[in-house]
Amino acid sequence: MKQESTIDAEKLNTLIEINTLINSNYSDINVLLAHILESAMRLIDSESSSILIVDQSKEFLRFEVALGPKGLEAKKLIVQIDAGIAGWVVKNNRSLIVNDVANDPRFNPTVQNITGYATKNMLAVPMRVKNECLGVIEILNKKNGLDYTQVDLEVLEIMANQAAIAYQNAWHFQRSREEVFVLQDQLAMDRGYHTLIAKSPAILEKLEIIERVAKSDSSVLILGESGVGKELFAEQIHLKSNRVQKPFIRVNCAAIPEGLLESELFGHVKGAFTDAIADRKGRFEVADKGTIFLDEIGDLPLSLQSKLLRVIQNKTFEKVGSSTPITVDVRIIAATNRDIEKLVEEQKFRLDLYYRLNVLPLYIPPLRQRLEDIPALMDFFMKRFSREVKKEFLGFSEGAMSLILSYSWPGNIRELENAIERACVIGKPPYIQEEDLLLNVKSVPDAAGPHLVTNH
Repeated sequence: MKQESTIDAEKLNTLIEINTLINSNYSDINVLLAHILESAMRLIDSESSSILIVDQSKEFLRFEVALGPKGLEAKKLIVQIDAGIAGWVVKNNRSLIVNDVANDPRFNPTVQNITGYATKNMLAVPMRVKNECLGVIEILNKKNGLDYTQVDLEVLEIMANQAAIAYQNAWHFQRSREEVFVLQDQLAMDRGYHTLIAKSPAILEKLEIIERVAKSDSSVLILGESGVGKELFAEQIHLKSNRVQKPFIRVNCAAIPEGLLESELFGHVKGAFTDAIADRKGRFEVADKGTIFLDEIGDLPLSLQSKLLRVIQNKTFEKVGSSTPITVDVRIIAATNRDIEKLVEEQKFRLDLYYRLNVLPLYIPPLRQRLEDIPALMDFFMKRFSREVKKEFLGFSEGAMSLILSYSWPGNIRELENAIERACVIGKPPYIQEEDLLLNVKSVPDAAGPHLVTNH
């Protein structure tokens, strides 16, 4: 059935409103594109719509946003750029009206078969900036069995031109923001600090506590499983404290042999032992006026616990081989993944030292108890390692996402980071797949990842 019409005043006013809204939403590309599609469907009275963006590789189109009865299914798909109606539009940089899709030689039903959504008629319009096609807007199935008209096409072309400019602006804004984030992350790493990613209420609550306790000089004991990021929280305490311009010194008490640990912590004088050929400052002396982080404090030998207790109580100690006291002003942050109260019961850890360290306890929950953090951590690690391996990953397949969210992560954030680094090394863009993660699991829920289709 044919339908003749003209661009009336109502449509023009709507286009002006849309243009204003489009150009005020640069910060979130997907929100921007969804708004464009919703407006297009309303103006042209259609059932379904999608925006396909040309990938940087110029090899395929990806469904950036898809609305309608099967929008979620369509969003999983990737389309070869040299095939299908969308590919034809990109290649020729021209719009199309197709009112008999089933009989059009450029159409292939692969996407239709995957989604189960039949396409009867279609508008396909390039999103152009300076005559470069950035993507394609598709509007599907005009309501009431009507055909698409030239006026419908003109309306969509007006929207597509404005949408392309807005999309490019939003893309550049997002890339600039990511570059700033990368620089901030790199600067933090150059200074010896890590970026802390937090979305879950449990961790945001811990950060609020840190804001309150950071300004004090009281000792903090950070508890939690291995790999939860205890060192990152110690860093945050130091960075938010009045000692931020002074040293932040890290000591892993479990990594240093017991025979060397006393010298590492407190220093030694020349001749104190066979290899002591010169005086040496210990970590406490280097940390003067700053913060010392004693990781794995539960592994500190009993012979050194009394000396550490004295530092906390009197702020003094002697170097190995010396009787001259040294006074320091150091804030102590300790951490352990061990049951320190059990160590006290077993007389492997001094009760008085435990009380001195445990003035401000901070428990960091495992990753399996804060699932809200996982998507943000996944994205952060994917972008970091994508840059390092020089691959352009867009994200994770549905199967990979399902596996990551269902896995228990006994190694916590450290294990997640390692898994994504492996996936970036062995995986192939555009999406990290389930098998790229190499997780040691027996079974995971079934989930379909993105499909690569050859036509549309």
